[in-house]
Amino acid sequence: MSMQRFCRVKMLLTIVITLFFPLGRATLPLVINTWPFKNATAAAWTTLQSGGSVLDAVEKGCARCEVEQCDGSVGYGGSPDESGETTLDAMIMNGDTMEVGAVAGLRRIKNAIGVARAVMERTDHTLLVGDSASVFAENMGFIAEDLTTNKSMNIFSQWLKGNCQPNYRKNVFPDPSKSCGPYKPGAILRQNKREQHTNTRSHDTIGMIAVDQDGRVAAGTSTNGLTHKVPGRVGDSPIAGAGAYADSSAGGAAATGDGDIMMRLLPSYLAVELMRAGADPSAACKAAISRIKTHYSEFFGAIICANTTGHYGAACNKVPGFSQFHYMVSNSESGAPLLKSVDCF
Repeated sequence: MSMQRFCRVKMLLTIVITLFFPLGRATLPLVINTWPFKNATAAAWTTLQSGGSVLDAVEKGCARCEVEQCDGSVGYGGSPDESGETTLDAMIMNGDTMEVGAVAGLRRIKNAIGVARAVMERTDHTLLVGDSASVFAENMGFIAEDLTTNKSMNIFSQWLKGNCQPNYRKNVFPDPSKSCGPYKPGAILRQNKREQHTNTRSHDTIGMIAVDQDGRVAAGTSTNGLTHKVPGRVGDSPIAGAGAYADSSAGGAAATGDGDIMMRLLPSYLAVELMRAGADPSAACKAAISRIKTHYSEFFGAIICANTTGHYGAACNKVPGFSQFHYMVSNSESGAPLLKSVDCF
């Protein structure tokens, strides 16, 4: 082989390695979750290290956030809706069997991810909602408790004093940008652009992926939804392929942000399918965000991705006040949870 040809081959190999292995040596097992929720990562990692399954790890990790009320965006006592009530959404997915358990609008039960797993393992269904989900949970031994706290009631009362601003109504009267309800249907106004309610401190989800030593994948989410949401609103978190997705033949993904927008384009499913086709996790995450940007350029959101070999990545959409996304990782190389970041684009 000539020196010139050797150099060309070496350059091509370098490009391939950079594209497909951009984060260095991959190691398993792996836990990765959205936002700097270190204790959740540690709980999942400890579960894996002590012989628990990837489902156990995801459940324990998300449950830790539910107990600790991570940033007020997960668990009880946060994100009151228009009536002042906190309701919970959660999902868990088994990447080996493609089984999913999920709950939405769960009332009076703090351990939403636990109820989601019970739906998966104790019914033939995928998603239970509202009061019926709560009754199911109580029948399965979960304790009914008040999800309201002094903090959530204060958030609600301040919102009422501020003429119910912001809210998520449109095409109703009285004018929802100035007044509280009750609302009635108004004229349908043509809008060129969805009005944004971006709040980077209201990112409303923990999303987690766990991959064991043999490449088995599970993913899950838990959230108390969007602050001041219309009662009954469900975002992306409990929807398979939107809030999270897992397939042990490809990898896993989990999303966070403006669920009403993101769920319309199934970013987690798309990212996993891109990894199946050979994309590295960072590229898959970026492509999933780009797909949403083509329709909603100003949306607030991010996604994490991991494949079955232990490579991982993340991506986010750059909007005012949100130029970098932080997430947590534990693997056999790091051991303790490490804070990672990615620049938004």
